[in-house]
Amino acid sequence: MKRVKLTVAYDGTNYCGWQIQPNGNTIEAELNHHLSELLREPIHVIGASRTDAGVHALGNVAVFDTSARMPADKISFAMNTRLPADIRIQKSEEVASTFHPRYCDTRKTYIYRICNRVFPDPLWRLYSLFYYWPLDEKKMQEAADYLVGTHDFTSLCTHRPGEENCVRTIQEAKVWREGDMITIRLVGNGFLYNMVRIIAGTLIRIGSGAQEPAQMADILAAKDRQAAGDTARPEGLTLVSVEYL
Repeated sequence: MKRVKLTVAYDGTNYCGWQIQPNGNTIEAELNHHLSELLREPIHVIGASRTDAGVHALGNVAVFDTSARMPADKISFAMNTRLPADIRIQKSEEVASTFHPRYCDTRKTYIYRICNRVFPDPLWRLYSLFYYWPLDEKKMQEAADYLVGTHDFTSLCTHRPGEENCVRTIQEAKVWREGDMITIRLVGNGFLYNMVRIIAGTLIRIGSGAQEPAQMADILAAKDRQAAGDTARPEGLTLVSVEYL
């Protein structure tokens, strides 16, 4: 028996997220199905990040155990001939049997893209949030600076039963504009449910002038979801990488 680690990229548009759902196809279900067919044994992957419906990934991570003789590094090639075109394995490798994608120290990187222009760009409709009103990316960066460090992010997540510890560390929070596209890049040791999308929604509120950048400190201190902005739509979000420390 060996444990295999997969680095997985996918366009989440046509999926109900990562985790298996009773009424819709998911990334996890596709991986389980095609791995089980390939290796001729029941396979159940464990993912590092359970991305939501419509969210994309360049480098999500999953592991599974198998008794198949196929070398771990060849599984990626075989899987990419079987998977739908919107899911591709970027790397497959054997790891220690004790390795768990969710219980190891990590550094996760997310980006959120906002198409900020008068009319939507149809080429970006599946990979960015369209926002008509002008946004001030400099004010958004000022607000994002308050996120760096270790904080209680209760105000900036959707509460899940049993999730009591909302303390996370953000190592980098950058906002920049290239033409009509504003990108938010967040790097941290972990992210709570909807955390990146709520941060994006709050930065949009600040960038539009509805709140001042310094109010981000008050939002964090409030520990109240009602203090923050809306949960931004999923299509603008991409999980870039999961690095193991």
